[in-house]
Amino acid sequence: MDIVIRGARIADGTGTPSYRADVGVHEGRIAEIGDGLTGTRTIDADGLVLAPGFIDMHSHSDLRVLAEPDHLAKVSQGVTTEVLGQDGLSYAPVNDEVLATLRGQLAGWNDDPPGFDWNWRSVGEYLDRLDRGIAVNAAYLVPQGTLRMLCVGWDDRPATPSELDRMKEVLAQSIREGACGMSSGLTYTPGMYAETSELVELCRVVGELGGFYSPHHRSYGAGALEAYAEMVDVSTRSGCPLHLAHATMNFPVNKGRAPELLALLDEAISGGADISLDTYPYLPGATYLSALLPSWATEGGPEATLRRLSDVDTRERIRVEIEEIGSDGCHGVPVDWDSIEINGVRNADNSHLVGNSVATSADIAQKPPADLYFDVLLDERLGTSCLMHVGHESNVQAIMKHPAHTGGSDGLLVGDRPHPRAWGTFPRYLARYVRELGVLGLEECVSHLTSRAAKRLRLTDRGLVRAGFAADLVLFDPANVTDTATFDEPRQQATGIPFVLVNGVPVIDDGTATGALPGHSLRSRP
Repeated sequence: MDIVIRGARIADGTGTPSYRADVGVHEGRIAEIGDGLTGTRTIDADGLVLAPGFIDMHSHSDLRVLAEPDHLAKVSQGVTTEVLGQDGLSYAPVNDEVLATLRGQLAGWNDDPPGFDWNWRSVGEYLDRLDRGIAVNAAYLVPQGTLRMLCVGWDDRPATPSELDRMKEVLAQSIREGACGMSSGLTYTPGMYAETSELVELCRVVGELGGFYSPHHRSYGAGALEAYAEMVDVSTRSGCPLHLAHATMNFPVNKGRAPELLALLDEAISGGADISLDTYPYLPGATYLSALLPSWATEGGPEATLRRLSDVDTRERIRVEIEEIGSDGCHGVPVDWDSIEINGVRNADNSHLVGNSVATSADIAQKPPADLYFDVLLDERLGTSCLMHVGHESNVQAIMKHPAHTGGSDGLLVGDRPHPRAWGTFPRYLARYVRELGVLGLEECVSHLTSRAAKRLRLTDRGLVRAGFAADLVLFDPANVTDTATFDEPRQQATGIPFVLVNGVPVIDDGTATGALPGHSLRSRP
């Protein structure tokens, strides 16, 4: 054996009661589970829980996993696999023009690292780039907004038959190159311009090739239940399995309404629908600041958006829609500027805005909040990120208990004060919702974070502590594991997770990152 983990309490990912045993790792796989095993190296796991490595079903590490491949934010919390290409917007498949646009549009999510080598255009080439060396394993979803940008453009209109055929062709090719399905961001342009029938046609391709559909649907605020129902309808009509991204009920209009969502899903599942979901264990959400704009204001791409924000009359029209009506970009809810906190800027001259709500910064600047909002977007060329303080604890707890639930950080890793979920999601489940509140049992929670996700990803050799499986493993102290990342200090390594192995190689060793890069792409096999 290369490594023997001795005397661990094994929560094997099935959800059944844990048990004590030794686990032997050899050549990247779990070779044996038993007693008295010996190996080249022995890790004393007395008092620790050994679990399968955690699977982050909703990650925004598309660039950081390459720019900072040791990936401390994720490996330090026990993540061994991430799903990239989320919310309908990522960097493959693209051409030169689309890539240039995305680099600006997604700077608030992922930055635009100077000197970065953008040496891919197709999904297969992006996965090849991951295989050059990353700390974790990574699966990829074809982003429907990027696909539409590539084949249709930025116009708010239905795709023509030839454009739809082209999208289906590129989508199928991307899945054959290794993507595990398709994502959407239906409050983000240009993905939101797709009608339901267009999504059904694309999902039919995904389902036929064995993938799944992971939508950020059209509203998490007003109309949230209708938006969820649309996604269930897309799945039913297309025959494509459905995985609901960051499936929550936000904004004041949805306080206490999680049971209505779960009843909708249970009815569909009882009727034969294949549905799963992920959530993060926090109340605030995070996105880029320009996402609050109405869709018509962003039609034509970033440059057209900036021109509109420079026009006095158009600004007033946007203000009315955001503040008084509720824009589709803000989930149909009139914005509460006190709930929108700027947490990342690109221009150092704007650093004084970080950590304040738009309302607070506007008061300091002695200008209306909408004017400050527009001015920041112009000065930052849309590259600003924000927190949205819109969640409800009762909804968070109700949804995480559902049998179809998995864990996803939705973590943005850039900005001055990124959401702490990027560093703390998985230990927070174990610390707050298992140990402190008892919302989930330990073994049950581990199954949510491991085998349930592996099943959705069709990973037949990951997600369980079982002989023959890949040695993606995490050791944690159940009495002390704690997320230390906060909204004021978000880049803090969790405590109580001393060892993490990816494909049998320690990436966290006695609490310290090793810098090893044993991860690789996890490609679908249609």
